[in-house]
Parts: sequence; structure tokens; C-alpha cells
Amino acid sequence: MSNNREPDYGNGKICYLEIPAKNVSESATFFEKVFNWSIRKNNSGHTAFDDGVGQVSGMWVLGRKPMTEVGIVISIMVDDAEATVEAIKANGCKIIQPIGMDAPEITARFTDPAGNIFGIYQHRG
Repeated sequence: MSNNREPDYGNGKICYLEIPAKNVSESATFFEKVFNWSIRKNNSGHTAFDDGVGQVSGMWVLGRKPMTEVGIVISIMVDDAEATVEAIKANGCKIIQPIGMDAPEITARFTDPAGNIFGIYQHRG
């Protein structure tokens, strides 16, 4: 885990994601650069990740349709939404909902390298 501690365990906790990818390496590089995810090989040798605080893990999978329409939105917590929006764009991805559309919440939505829609969320305070 990226923070050198074991994740919290508990019934009902979201713990693992499988994210559709067109190119696993490209997706891994994007999330590592923009969100500081720890990239590693899992027990099967596939490229996997641990989120920025070591609480959620997962991997990218080929052959699945990207989530290109808003349904369930997985949001990633960030320290600075404006800086993150710039990092997303600088790393070749698109902002599809700018900051301010969910006011007073500080959120935005973007597409990753495969076209999956994700959100970002900045906690106030």
C-alpha cells in the first residue's frame, strides 16, 4: 500500500475496482501521475493499483466497454480540484463537467484514457 499501512477492513466497504482500459499501461500512467496511485503487479502478474491512501485497490481490464455515459460516478478525492483539472488536461484527458456544476460541492467530471467517466471531489475545509 502506498501509505505503508494495512487498509481498513469491514463489512460493506468498497475495496476493489476493475476499470476498463484500452491500453493498461497508458491508464496506469495517467492515474499514477494525476492521483498518485501506487502501480504494482498483482498475484497474477497483471498491472494493479492502490489508491493514493492505500484503502482501495484494483486493476485495469481489457475487453470491457468503458463507462462513457453517466450512471454510477466514482469520484476521487483531491486536495486541489483546480490543480487536478489542469493535471488531467495536461495528461491528455478531457474535463466533461467543469468545477462549479454541483455547487456548493467542489466537483468536476473527466474521462480517463479509455473514455471512462470519473469524478473528482475536493472536501471543503
